[in-house]
Amino acid sequence: MSKGRIALILSAVVLAVLMALLPKVIINKGSKGQFASNGAPAAADQSSHDPNHEGHEDHAAEAATPAGAHVVATPAQLKEIAELRVKFNQAGSPQAKGKLADELAQKYVDIAKHDSAGYFYEQVAQVRPGEKSFQKAADQYFEAFTFAATQERSQELGGKAQGLYEQVLKNNPTNLDAKTNLAMTYISSSTPMRGITLLREVISADPKNEKALFNLGVLSIQSNQYDKAVERFQELLAVNPNHVEGTFYMGVALSETGKKAEAQKSFLKVKQISKDPEVQASVDSYLKRLNSAQ
Repeated sequence: MSKGRIALILSAVVLAVLMALLPKVIINKGSKGQFASNGAPAAADQSSHDPNHEGHEDHAAEAATPAGAHVVATPAQLKEIAELRVKFNQAGSPQAKGKLADELAQKYVDIAKHDSAGYFYEQVAQVRPGEKSFQKAADQYFEAFTFAATQERSQELGGKAQGLYEQVLKNNPTNLDAKTNLAMTYISSSTPMRGITLLREVISADPKNEKALFNLGVLSIQSNQYDKAVERFQELLAVNPNHVEGTFYMGVALSETGKKAEAQKSFLKVKQISKDPEVQASVDSYLKRLNSAQ
């Protein structure tokens, strides 16, 4: 799960519930969370980036801007991107463009310019359509969607991801990862129940699906259904007892149900299973505030 995805959910949802008590949570796609001790997302938003710009004249310049706290494009990377863009624009055959687009997409992934990566993976999918190529493009647009700073940009990138995930599911209706991400794009749209329905379909097909259980737990927090959130995170932690993010949110949900001692145990467990210094600092801050509120 992407870092920005839960940072946004936490910023807009959980912080609204716990106010200044809860630090932002940033979760990586590899299920190892990073809790920003300063409360700031670990990656910049993609709102100024336009992956649909036909000529991509500004992409090399944009790549010079750090896309995240730990991702800075080097001069060598910028040079490679600029050269590949020239070759892409000059390529005569669809096959040649597809090959260069694939290279460009990976270069943009490397510097966390996910909307640009999505655009170029989409070009690859046009040349070689299929489940995997559609999902590569969709995943990058989805990643950019999680960083969108404005509603307009969120809708734009979410719409791109939706269309591509629909193509993935046409090729393979059992692709639960694609269905889960598709669900999350609907959650923040004008049809959130469509997203809830999709997540429930995932759980029906795979009751132990970690991503779906986690998202349903966070959404329960959003709707102030803390008892339900506790149930979801219990299910998640039964599958993966060392799920850092799930353990953290379990603490949040328990705290809101008044079970402060159990919440404290969850936060202390986060410190045990993650030695990331940012995680440690964030949980320490939360525990301090939690204890002072007792």
